[in-house]
Amino acid sequence: MQLTDTDLIVHAQKGDQNAFEELVYRYDRSVLSIALKYAVDEDDAKDLYQEVFIRVYRGLKNFRFQSEFSTWLFRITTNVCLTYKSRSKHHLKVSIDNDFESEENEIRAKEEIVYEGSSPEEISSGADLEEIVNSAVESLSPKQKMTFILKHYEGYKIREIAEIMNCKEGTVKKYLFDAIRNLRKKLSPVYA
Repeated sequence: MQLTDTDLIVHAQKGDQNAFEELVYRYDRSVLSIALKYAVDEDDAKDLYQEVFIRVYRGLKNFRFQSEFSTWLFRITTNVCLTYKSRSKHHLKVSIDNDFESEENEIRAKEEIVYEGSSPEEISSGADLEEIVNSAVESLSPKQKMTFILKHYEGYKIREIAEIMNCKEGTVKKYLFDAIRNLRKKLSPVYA
């Protein structure tokens, strides 16, 4: 008979490592999926994943069953991802050892989603559409990006996202509205 999350939490709080490992096993794919969609690269996503479960491990002794375990876990995941995003903005530096002009061109090329003057057919045939969409999603503000990922990639309801992000449903709706509006602007050359 399979133990419930509640049973596993109680056992893990008493020091049962196997119970904690089972909790990780139950939710690791979901956490990694969110991290992979949120982070810039796979290594960063793995770091986020690891940080989430370190925080869960440290905080599990204080879990009081006032919410579902999954809500608590995804709130931690959201906070870790948002912290990562704000940290990564503050730590962007340009090396003086590199050729500045080529690096500047590389940055400009990464930020550009669609080349002006390209028809939708040229864009679709000449570029990977998924990469274009991912670039557009990456350009969203951290909270817009998180709500968009939770809603459209992970399939959460607005009420659940509000619980995970610890905010009101109206706030989640606003983030989603702004995210979709911004994505429409970014992707309009592709879908025009």
